[in-house]
Amino acid sequence: MAERRPGAPGSSIVPVLEGSRPMLVEVQALVAPAGYGTARRTCLGIDDGRVALLLAVLDRRTSVDLCSRDVYVNVTGGVRVAEPAADLGVALALASSRLDLALPPDVVACGEIGLGGEVRRVSRIDLRIREAARLGFRRVLVPELREAALRGDGAEPLAVRDLADAIAWLRRSGRPRSLADER
Repeated sequence: MAERRPGAPGSSIVPVLEGSRPMLVEVQALVAPAGYGTARRTCLGIDDGRVALLLAVLDRRTSVDLCSRDVYVNVTGGVRVAEPAADLGVALALASSRLDLALPPDVVACGEIGLGGEVRRVSRIDLRIREAARLGFRRVLVPELREAALRGDGAEPLAVRDLADAIAWLRRSGRPRSLADER
């Protein structure tokens, strides 16, 4: 994350567990028009079947159109993410790239996404939130949780019911890329 460029569309931060140790990783996504009719899907550091599932849910349960687009997903730093807790962060990175809206730089996202578009709870959410707060992140997009379970962790939990809620939040809170960012 040391080389992370805050304000870049297609980037999200995800708290994952490596054993019992929390770690924040950057997920990058690039969505581009398909050049030859058949859309290409390339994934590095994450299971391509999981990304295909997320693309289908995004297409079916939200207003983000990804069908006729090439999609590239990369987990930076050579890390391999295998847990479904990264689903929400990956989906937001994909939507961020497609909509050309950058996630706010103080936000991380954590949650499993079901086939109905619902955002599901993940294990050790308290540990993940504490690690994000320790590293300076102020807000964490999470599944709807009991407030009492998250008090005193230092980062504000932003509860989302489903992926459509998360995309609506991105549309409200995301920052459009400016011409100054392109230089």
